[in-house]
Amino acid sequence: MKIGILALQGAVREHRRILQRLGVETPDVLNPEDLDGIDGLILPGGESTAVGKLLVRYNLLEPIAELGRKGLPIFGTCTGLILLSKHINNSEQYRLGLMDTHVERNAFGRQLASFEADMPIPVLGDTPFHTIFIRAPYIDSIGGNVRVLLSYQDKILFAEQDNFLAAAFHPELTDDTRVHEYFLSKLSKQLI
Repeated sequence: MKIGILALQGAVREHRRILQRLGVETPDVLNPEDLDGIDGLILPGGESTAVGKLLVRYNLLEPIAELGRKGLPIFGTCTGLILLSKHINNSEQYRLGLMDTHVERNAFGRQLASFEADMPIPVLGDTPFHTIFIRAPYIDSIGGNVRVLLSYQDKILFAEQDNFLAAAFHPELTDDTRVHEYFLSKLSKQLI
């Protein structure tokens, strides 16, 4: 299995570390040719406005969006959640627009408002998941067939829709592989 990691900015190395522990090949995606032959794609955290502009500059925005529309599994964390969303409150920034979600950027405040908490995520089992939020966004409304996997104080923090998975937190900054395993299970269903 080969999972590309968008390597324009953000926690590329941390996602790679988790996926390699799970035996997955993890090529960097820096240009459209790097999308050839991948089974899935991870959009790591970073700064969403900058990553959106870089997606345009490197001619990746439309090729990734098209692959997503054709069924490529895509997992976005933090910035990736923002880029996957169709609507970003008070912003016209570039985005892939693949999930029927409305997103609030930097929703928990500035860097000082970043936090960690153990939260129950039923699809991952009975043991709470240690979530890490850094200038995190959240989903404030959903449509279509978006499934909420985690919410906290009426804010949606983890959701999926068809072949897309989006988390406001950073599972790659923990040693817990369950979120990535859940994403890989989505790929397994696509490959059957």
